[in-house]
Amino acid sequence: MDEKSYYSRLLIVLLMVLCFGVIVLQYICPTSDCQLLHLVSLSSRLGSRAPGNRMNGAGAGDPYSSEDGALVRFVPRFNFTSKDLNRAVDFNIKGDDVIVFLHIQKTGGTTFGRHLVRNIQLERPCECHAGQKKCTCYRPGKRDTWLFSRFSTGWSCGLHADWTELTNCVPSFMVSRESQERRRTPSRNYYYITILRDPVWRYLSEWRHVQRGATWKASKHMCDSRLPTVSELPSCYTGDDWSGCSLEEFMVCPYNLANNRQTRMLADLSLVGCYNLSVMSESQRWAMLLESAKRNLRNMAFFGLTEYQRKTQYLFEHTFRLSFITPFTQLNGTRAASVEVEPETQRRIRELNQWDVELYEYARDLFLQRFQYARQQERREARQRRLQERRKLRARVKSWWGVTGKAVFKPTKEPPMTEQSPAFLEEKQADAGQTLESETEGQVNWLEDDDSETILDYLENVEQWR
Repeated sequence: MDEKSYYSRLLIVLLMVLCFGVIVLQYICPTSDCQLLHLVSLSSRLGSRAPGNRMNGAGAGDPYSSEDGALVRFVPRFNFTSKDLNRAVDFNIKGDDVIVFLHIQKTGGTTFGRHLVRNIQLERPCECHAGQKKCTCYRPGKRDTWLFSRFSTGWSCGLHADWTELTNCVPSFMVSRESQERRRTPSRNYYYITILRDPVWRYLSEWRHVQRGATWKASKHMCDSRLPTVSELPSCYTGDDWSGCSLEEFMVCPYNLANNRQTRMLADLSLVGCYNLSVMSESQRWAMLLESAKRNLRNMAFFGLTEYQRKTQYLFEHTFRLSFITPFTQLNGTRAASVEVEPETQRRIRELNQWDVELYEYARDLFLQRFQYARQQERREARQRRLQERRKLRARVKSWWGVTGKAVFKPTKEPPMTEQSPAFLEEKQADAGQTLESETEGQVNWLEDDDSETILDYLENVEQWR
């Protein structure tokens, strides 16, 4: 045997040993590191064919997996009550209930607004015509709208109206559209919804939008039944618009409403004197606005996050019991994402939007906890249905067996029983068993549940989060 042939055979043997070791490792490795490797490989293999897709067959992968591809587990930071987490509402589209969309600039609200009028399965879909910006969204059998949004009723309360404006404007606007007879009906339910976005990317997106000529001059900023004065709300530019401004110019203007826009638009401005900055100190003002924004966000029927499109879709469907026709798409190629920003500049943007940063962290935590709560509730309901089906099946089997037993095993003559006789002891044990069964009736017998389903449910409860 020559030396070349010897090394070739040795290499083949080593490769076989390596392959065998990898196979054995997949079966016997019990450590968390090995499990993590297994999860990574499994997620990559199932990326295009994972089960559990509820999106009507559209979309290949698991729509609720980590939407940025990262395997980082979500760890809750805030304690919320079950009332805060369970946001399923009894939305009556055939009655008088109204969904009100609070559209914050550069959060993806335009895309979400189009989903509301074009992408929901309804008994009476919205009527949208080419060339028209607004759609007609009537209730079944009525000429009355169930949706207050840019694409249904237009900017009826002002361009990008905030929470303060909407809560004071929408009820009167809806009443003005009704007949005198219907105005005497009981007050309707208003379900407020909104979309939030990471503050840094939202800020950069607004800068690029302003740089292209956007001004939002038509915004009213109505508060306490009056408009702000020029001294209360001065402009950052002197011309018709602020087109062509640099990021530095955009950041240094102290009156720029882009700073902490999400906190301001979700808070009750009446609590701080609206736009009158002399009522209290700046730190006290923003602390009150932040708490108000958190409270209003927590009490809203629904809010979504731009960074979690599939989870946003799931929670909306879970909240309103409405289904979208096609799944939401996670788009990361926005104009803001194409901007190269130095780390120091990003740090300064976060400082300028410190209240938005805190609000977003709070909102993200609440959003993911709501998602987790809804998924666990969904699994509990499915498990309860399986248990009920098993109980019905066992009842039918016991009923059949009891009839058969009487026909086959009924004795012709019963001997007298004494306390020492086997028959007496058997009857006593049976009575004790019936008593125990009656005491445990209605409780879940986990030993009768499938071990595989119990383990699967546990693994699903500790699924990976972003």
